[in-house]
Amino acid sequence: MKTFTERFLSALENQLTEISLNNQPLPGQFKASVLVSKKAMTKLKNYVASYAFDTVAEEVHFFKEVKPKFYSRYIYFISLYNFAMQKPSGGEDIQRDYIRMHLSELKTFFDHNRAFYAYYRSGMKQLDELYFTRGGFDVHIELEDFEEDEQFSTSHDYKLSKLIANEKFQDYLNLELAKIGNEDLANLNGHKVFPFTHPSWTASPTDAIELIYSLKASGSVNNGNVDVSELVGIFEFVFQMEIKESYHKLLDISKRKKVTPLFLNKLKDGLIRLIEDKLGL
Repeated sequence: MKTFTERFLSALENQLTEISLNNQPLPGQFKASVLVSKKAMTKLKNYVASYAFDTVAEEVHFFKEVKPKFYSRYIYFISLYNFAMQKPSGGEDIQRDYIRMHLSELKTFFDHNRAFYAYYRSGMKQLDELYFTRGGFDVHIELEDFEEDEQFSTSHDYKLSKLIANEKFQDYLNLELAKIGNEDLANLNGHKVFPFTHPSWTASPTDAIELIYSLKASGSVNNGNVDVSELVGIFEFVFQMEIKESYHKLLDISKRKKVTPLFLNKLKDGLIRLIEDKLGL
């Protein structure tokens, strides 16, 4: 199975890349990606229908690792398509409100599924057999918004796929929000020659989030009247990097047992060393 699914996933990624390079209007591009992803899901479903898992571990691996890679793409492009189709016309304020509405909905979703997301991110496996093997649940009663096929579904593979898809959708929305009113950022995917060489962020993405939330909380940018998503977009633009799962990185930071602001302490120590070296203190 591993060879087949890896080859299958590679083919899907190649098709999606080809669609993205066609430069067609976004609603059409997203719709084409939805159709390609849906076709891939159908083929995967047909393959599993005729395949017998050798062990419980193999079944868990498929529904926890393999299927979500396909399913999350399908869900993600549906979200992008709906976002593009329903996007209102109007000025910058209207566009910002529309994006922030979606970001608020995503935050609610992540908060609602915090326990399961923490389980997945922590790498725990105690409940894998319950979450990622078939049978033992009623898809009509226990779940919402679910693909009702007990032979191709477990109680949590859809939820995991949606978490992954919504992380990507959140990153997309953050970048779209940061683009508003920023001509250079809006042309990131074009051929614009930037007036400076973008520096590289050599600390970790989590360090960037620690700094970003600190800037927001301290009122250091616009007296605090700035969304974290906008600061994330600025960081991504300046350093040409991608900062994923900003909200969940903050949760990880908050769970540190000994010292919470590791990066800020590192900055403080660096500044003290610099002053001592330069001024001979």
